[in-house]
Amino acid sequence: MLTPRQLFLRHQAQTSDFPLLLEIERAEGVYMYDAAGQAYLDVISGIGVSNVGHRHPRVLQAIQDQLDKYLHLMVYGEVVQAPPARLAQALTATLPAHLDNVYFTNSGTEAVEGALKLAKRYTGRTRLLSCFNAYHGSTHGALSITGSEGFKNAFRPLLPDVHHLRRNHFEDLEMIDEHTAAVVIETVAGEAGVRLPDPGYLPALRQRCTEVGALLILDEIQSGFGRTGTFWAFEQFGIEPDILLTAKGMGGGMPIGAFIAPQHIMAGFKTDPILGHCTTFGGHPVSCAAALATLQVIQEDNLLAGVARKAARFRELLVHPAIREVRNCGLMMAVEFDSFEVLKPIIDHALWHEHILTDWFLFCDNSLRIAPPLTITEEQIDAACAGLLRAIASVVK
Repeated sequence: MLTPRQLFLRHQAQTSDFPLLLEIERAEGVYMYDAAGQAYLDVISGIGVSNVGHRHPRVLQAIQDQLDKYLHLMVYGEVVQAPPARLAQALTATLPAHLDNVYFTNSGTEAVEGALKLAKRYTGRTRLLSCFNAYHGSTHGALSITGSEGFKNAFRPLLPDVHHLRRNHFEDLEMIDEHTAAVVIETVAGEAGVRLPDPGYLPALRQRCTEVGALLILDEIQSGFGRTGTFWAFEQFGIEPDILLTAKGMGGGMPIGAFIAPQHIMAGFKTDPILGHCTTFGGHPVSCAAALATLQVIQEDNLLAGVARKAARFRELLVHPAIREVRNCGLMMAVEFDSFEVLKPIIDHALWHEHILTDWFLFCDNSLRIAPPLTITEEQIDAACAGLLRAIASVVK
């Protein structure tokens, strides 16, 4: 009989020639365990997914309770199901009053696709703007607005009339005009290496979109659900979007995403044509039950209150001559080194010798990603930083 590793390599589609090949048997809290019982400290939360940790007991209970009732019943938006209805209400309660309508998807890239269609439908325009070095997903529409030619060229033709802004360049805001359906921007630029907006930039962007009637779509697929220390990152920057995107940390480990907009904008999907946007599995009751439990854990356990303190602990401890900079917005962090050639051996040593799982960024491959579960303790932070510093010392002589 073939081992799971052999099956993985023989029959499961691969996305690179160098997968980690770390075989995990179970996970709990901030740890993953291999078949031999070795614990690996996960400081990236499955790339920003496990915000409340792996297999949080309340998330597991919500999943089990829903399993005992029903699974999939019908395509999106036809029958009333309590989990998505209650989750939609709980999400909108965290948001400005105008963001009162939620469309559930299966992933972040699907949330992007739906939002792009909605912006075109509502405005009657076709022009889309996003930022260089921004990542919004891998499906055709999301890939079209991703700001890296290296990821896109092999899959052209993509959506027409897509243009890119230089983030934090105020002069580029003049590109937003009366032909623009929407500007899509990450509130905190994730795959660019955790880049924050300059003071005044997002308000200026918001004002320009309002002036010309373009919709502002904020991508909080990575930065939402408490990752930055507020439930939504945009709360820290004095603006409100027309459409909000979320996924990753939303489901407590279950697949789910959403785009959220005012009801009068979302209504564009109901007519001319009907079923203007449809999905079979979006709003799956088990995923929605898990997401509601995740939201409640963040709120009721007051996880937001500890984010700044925990991030400060990482910054205090991660000091080494090889570290050029530490950037963060809450527990969304990037530790910069001279080059990928310096960083990659550190990541490898951390994994195989210190048993710490981390990563780099798609558009900033000289920076180490840190995005642990919000539940991480100070003792676990100390252990993670000590292991990372040993990995750095082993590589940088």
